[in-house]
Amino acid sequence: MKIEHIAIWAHDIEKLRSFYETYFGASSSANYLNETKSFSSYFLRFATGGRLELMQKKDVKQSNRIPEKSYFGIAHIAFSVGSKELVDKMTFRLKKDGFKVLDGPRKTGDGYYESAVLDPEGNKLEITI
Repeated sequence: MKIEHIAIWAHDIEKLRSFYETYFGASSSANYLNETKSFSSYFLRFATGGRLELMQKKDVKQSNRIPEKSYFGIAHIAFSVGSKELVDKMTFRLKKDGFKVLDGPRKTGDGYYESAVLDPEGNKLEITI
């Protein structure tokens, strides 16, 4: 068994798609549009497997969550980039480009080397070896 994909509701689906293509090397499907339901989505595929579905619909409400806080439910998406050097490089690139780094890069108590950043819509991402 494997996780087939994770889905994210997006306010700006094009901006989020561009972010994951630019920083994480995702390749995007064509935009799926269901005009009856005012729904559109992209499936993003990553070179080493896994997919992320970005979805947009007019009647989805903005979350009142504060990205720096913890809540029940999905906490983050982790991306393994392969080395400590690549964790550092990716984290500093995102920071330089104006994205919020919440923590790290650092070695955690359970032995991971990681950083935590926010994507353009405040979804928490971990970048790890």
